[in-house]
Amino acid sequence: MAKGIYKRGKTYWIRYAGSDGRIIYESTKSTKFKVAEILLLKRKETVAEGLKPEIKKIPNYSFKQLIEKYLDWMEGRQRSASTKRYRIRGSDKNTKDSLSIEGAFGNLPLKDFNTQIVEQYQTELIKKGLKPASINKNIGIVKHMFKKAVDWDMVSEEVLKKIRKVEHFKEDNGRLRYLTIDECHNLIDSCDPELKSIVITALHTGARKGKILGLKWQKVDLRHGFISLDKTKNGEGREIPIDETLEETLKAIVRRLDVPYVFYNSQTEKPYTDIRKPFQKALKKANIKDFTFHDLRHTFASHLVMGGTDLATVRDLLGHKTLTMTLRYAHLAPSHKEKAIKKLDSIFGRKKPTIQKLYKKAGKKC
Repeated sequence: MAKGIYKRGKTYWIRYAGSDGRIIYESTKSTKFKVAEILLLKRKETVAEGLKPEIKKIPNYSFKQLIEKYLDWMEGRQRSASTKRYRIRGSDKNTKDSLSIEGAFGNLPLKDFNTQIVEQYQTELIKKGLKPASINKNIGIVKHMFKKAVDWDMVSEEVLKKIRKVEHFKEDNGRLRYLTIDECHNLIDSCDPELKSIVITALHTGARKGKILGLKWQKVDLRHGFISLDKTKNGEGREIPIDETLEETLKAIVRRLDVPYVFYNSQTEKPYTDIRKPFQKALKKANIKDFTFHDLRHTFASHLVMGGTDLATVRDLLGHKTLTMTLRYAHLAPSHKEKAIKKLDSIFGRKKPTIQKLYKKAGKKC
């Protein structure tokens, strides 16, 4: 590619020095290289003549305007749209939640964003007690929003560069928190009726929160005993068997023909987007600490492994594309490792029956 021409997404951009020596970045608003080549040559000729190129200025868009455009663009394009919407907007009841991205930046002009502003948001999230992984997800969304803002000519690439300088925190991917059988029963007993069904479904399917809250009855086959999940995080769909406990739970839910969702808010008739408060209330009542809703997925997998289920099957049930993620549960099956090692006795060990036969033969000669 020619010097001074590059692509952002499918759109070509040009880069050149102005009459004052400052580097100017300009979108060609075209996907054709020839258009970019001609525009760059035109701009350089203008600068050589000592004139200032007439560039269409970017309007002073606000972050709130970017949010509206980004949320519209996101629907139907990203599988994690509902989760992202919550991180951007917060709960339905409080769109100014300080933990949400909108609550932090509001109507701040896009051109005013810089590294320090976003890092300050990181600091606020730390003070609120969010984990590094959760903070990184929010920052990742902010970075992607500004990437799209550049594509949509809502902000300059210089601002995007400042946002991208914000570093992600190191995550503790080794954390594995799961509940004991007694803790599971205590948690279920501590849940409100509507939350109880959701928690039981999580414990008996290992599905992620977004998939459970967005579950529709058309995906539940009680006759043949399985739940069909659409494309998940790994890009593939899967079927999860329904056991007796889950079957009883689902059958007990009053189904409305005018509402397609299994779990929904009776007041809005829409699926739940935020169950954090009732879940935290249940955890407190059950005296369970350092636990998240996602840890119900870990609980599901952990007890399967401890019960003797092979890792390949657990991988399929969780929807992992490879065994790499599933291997984090391998240490929970020590008895199976012991059995595997003991099998080596019959292969490499000295067999006692051979010694006994020799002894018996020697005895007969006496």
